[in-house]
Amino acid sequence: MAEKEKTHHLHIELTQQQYQLLRWQARECGLTKRAFLVRLIEGKPVKARPSQEIRALRTEIHHIGNNINQIARSVNAGIARPEDAKRGLYLLDQVYELMYQVAKK
Repeated sequence: MAEKEKTHHLHIELTQQQYQLLRWQARECGLTKRAFLVRLIEGKPVKARPSQEIRALRTEIHHIGNNINQIARSVNAGIARPEDAKRGLYLLDQVYELMYQVAKK
């Protein structure tokens, strides 16, 4: 049986401003303060979670993608009408517009 890795406890003092900054940064990444500091020490990336607006855009793009896939299936089955193809192109244009909005931010 492998021996449990020895842990070390560390006490640090921070100013109120430093502590609030640590709390805010960890919360933005969806991590505890400890997990945030450990990732920094290990050189692992710490990224902020996407904003609600970005999550909503992703969801919208996902729904549009589902619609495009349904149209593509009907085209492949030979049951699509010309309007379906036009609708697919319109939806694809919406995806590109949403992606552009995300990229601008």
